[in-house]
Amino acid sequence: MAGKLIIFSAPSGSGKSTIINYLLTKGLNLAFSVSATSRSPRGTEKDGVEYFFLTPDEFRKKITNNEFLEYEEVYTDKFYGTLKAPIEKQLQDGYNVVFDVDVVGGCNIKKYYGERALSLFVQPPSVTELRKRLEGRGTDTPEVIENRIKKAEYELGFANKFDKIIINDDLEKAKEDAFETINNFLNK
Repeated sequence: MAGKLIIFSAPSGSGKSTIINYLLTKGLNLAFSVSATSRSPRGTEKDGVEYFFLTPDEFRKKITNNEFLEYEEVYTDKFYGTLKAPIEKQLQDGYNVVFDVDVVGGCNIKKYYGERALSLFVQPPSVTELRKRLEGRGTDTPEVIENRIKKAEYELGFANKFDKIIINDDLEKAKEDAFETINNFLNK
């Protein structure tokens, strides 16, 4: 039986990756969607594992051939996107595919797959709390944090376009809420 799709979007620092990693261990027959990028591999990254690595020209050709569910040119010649073919293969193999994408990509994937997809928006309790989390990571400069906050304010405007909003003010509760929502969706 063909699988279903679960789309996660959220501002950086909302806990989305933590929730997804938890769900991958919960026996829901989930497969993670591997994105494509035109950037070079970093460190030990391998093609087809962390990303599908394409040159900017290869990426543009695939755009022209309508091979993406969604894509974005984040910076000049720096593309990110979701290829259709690997997703279709995962679905045909019976997996339920999980996406970790930006809000626009999430909306596009939901529009493409309709009722076969469940879209979830992970929301921090407030922008103030989000700022605290980003600062608490200790990985970003104040300038990067300001940019992430501005982007988060923009992204929060998309929350109502998703099937379900999960407010992450308590991580354990948010994980259970996500699990219950997805389990119900997969069993309908």
